Amino acid sequence: MEKARGVRRLAAVDVTARRLGLRVGQKATDAMALVPDLITAEAEPEADAAALDALVDWCVRFSPAVAADRPDGLMLDISGVSHLWGGEAQLMADFRARLLANGLPFRLALADTPGAAWALAHHGADGVIAPPGGQGELIAPLPPAALRLEPATADQIARLGLTRIGQLMELPRAPLAKRFGAPALERLDQALGRGREALSFRRPPSPWIARLAFAEPISTPDDLARVSQDVAALLCARLEREGKGARRFEIAFHRLDGKAMTLAIGLALAGRDPTRIAKLFQPRLETLDPGFGIEVVTLVADRVETTSARQVRLDSLAETAVEDGLAPLIDRLTNRLGEGRVWKSGPRESHVPEQSSAPGPALKAGTAQAWDPERPRPLRLFRRPELVDSVMAPVPDDPPVQFRWRNRLIRVRRAEGPERIAEEWWAGPIEATRTTHVRDYYRVEDEAGTRFWLFRAGLYETGVPAQWWLHGLFG
Repeated sequence: MEKARGVRRLAAVDVTARRLGLRVGQKATDAMALVPDLITAEAEPEADAAALDALVDWCVRFSPAVAADRPDGLMLDISGVSHLWGGEAQLMADFRARLLANGLPFRLALADTPGAAWALAHHGADGVIAPPGGQGELIAPLPPAALRLEPATADQIARLGLTRIGQLMELPRAPLAKRFGAPALERLDQALGRGREALSFRRPPSPWIARLAFAEPISTPDDLARVSQDVAALLCARLEREGKGARRFEIAFHRLDGKAMTLAIGLALAGRDPTRIAKLFQPRLETLDPGFGIEVVTLVADRVETTSARQVRLDSLAETAVEDGLAPLIDRLTNRLGEGRVWKSGPRESHVPEQSSAPGPALKAGTAQAWDPERPRPLRLFRRPELVDSVMAPVPDDPPVQFRWRNRLIRVRRAEGPERIAEEWWAGPIEATRTTHVRDYYRVEDEAGTRFWLFRAGLYETGVPAQWWLHGLFG
């Protein structure tokens, strides 16, 4: 029971209430008139949403692509995964048995399109499986409301005596859209497969999945490590047959209580070596709680790309050396330290020193873009410029002859500059550009051969002491 616009209505009904003539959205007073001893409870939409999200996560054992169809449904994309059960009928039977074991009421349907599957599940026979391309014949005898139309549109269609979707399919398209609106025509096209429909999957859909089910639950770390190797071998064999490799793998251990525990690892280069993938998962298996046991394990590959055949005899080739030596090291560090903590700096189009580089993939191939050789930059750039004092400069634009940094007096032997760098005035209003953000940079060398990169902040002003900063050291 819920209150909408000041009127209490039925938010959901069970099978018995439906047989008594009650329906969702019916006024509470009308329902009480039909069933005087009606027992009701307050609706809990937040709890219902949380339960549906948990069910979506549980369904990952059947497909990596699961979308919630709120408030009380869900859709699974089983393209490319039904063969793991021996076919669509066997997958649906397993799904049905598990839902029954958990005491969940349901209606199932399978079709080429989400719209047709929804129509058959809500208004057709429970458990129907539409043959490929045959959803039109099955939804034709269903009421127009099965197209997920707005209630006002469905009522208008019913008043005109159109009681079957097949009657709408026989009408000319232009009058149909003009009479009932473009959304009605769009819903019909989506159900028949003539129009696309976007689903919001909880996880990105991937056709690259492998699954292992066990006759007896497993729980020991050794068993988890063994099945990780086995499921990786299954998926990697398929990737190898297709000439593919993946940069990310996610393994899910499905417990008897329905919870799925997931681990994800990433590769610097697309790969398909099951032993290497299993070893990356192994250090984190001890963090999992198997509960009363694991009954199913699934492995999904994401960011799949074509990989060339490896040259194994000429191991001195640079590409093979990277794959066999540096790439596994990068993978171990990344999965141990976390994504985003192992990277390689690369050039970025900006004259501002702090913005002239950006982190990127550790093994990213080189690009034609490079730093300007006419404007050398230090190998070591400080996180923040450090203030220097006791600076002596003969005239405003001349380099300093000495300065003090970290309590050490440094005498300059050679110097180059200035190189004037201002803020990016085109990135904002011109009137907001400030001369205090102008920097005059100098490359200087002391008597010991150490080279410094320092700058004077702001334009020179008579009578105003200049501030000097050290920004980096050349190697």
